[in-house]
Amino acid sequence: MDFLFDGLRQGFTLIFGGDPEVLGIALFSLKVALISTLVSCLVGVPLGFIVGTSRFWGRRAVITTLNTMLAFPTVVIGLWVWGILSRNGPLGELGFLYSLTAIVIAEVILAVPIAAALTAAAVQSVDPRVRRTALTLGAGPLRANLAVASQARYAIISAIVVAFGRVLAEVGAATIVGGNIRHQTRTLTTAVALATSRGEFGTAMAFGLILLALALTVNILLQVFQGKGDA
Repeated sequence: MDFLFDGLRQGFTLIFGGDPEVLGIALFSLKVALISTLVSCLVGVPLGFIVGTSRFWGRRAVITTLNTMLAFPTVVIGLWVWGILSRNGPLGELGFLYSLTAIVIAEVILAVPIAAALTAAAVQSVDPRVRRTALTLGAGPLRANLAVASQARYAIISAIVVAFGRVLAEVGAATIVGGNIRHQTRTLTTAVALATSRGEFGTAMAFGLILLALALTVNILLQVFQGKGDA
């Protein structure tokens, strides 16, 4: 028990003491998560809206694919992205491997299915009469879709929050394509793994406490938006 308490004490000391490396890694992780979430939602939310409101050939296959990718191993995504961006890969000449860009690409691939699948479920749960009523009142397809989106807005925001939380907590793909390089591509999750392997439990605990605080914040936001959606 003393070992755990010492680790917690060291962790809090590093955090509240303003350790520059700890804070730098935390800010880099937030940067990666925010960029990845923004890009993935710009793609995933419209895709999910189309899947949830349209009827087209292959729709069931698209839904099945999205739902399957929700549980896709992150290390496999990292492996594929590494192969594409490596020197012998099709995009190797771009030099993206072991960079912020590489991590963002992997995280976007991870988060797009989350945003799309949850958005599709959100708009499917909206009463079909909302769209029909809007069309009956003279609204065009765009305004009718906006009416549906308005009804599902809190559930869609929840999908965005879930995507952000998933990206923030990811470690496998970030390690493979980012390389866990100090001051360049080290995130909170990869830093925890590295510090633990080195026996630096206090440092690992500091990173872990920040991750827990961020995860708690994400969970609170999720509960707030889900509560509003049920109201």
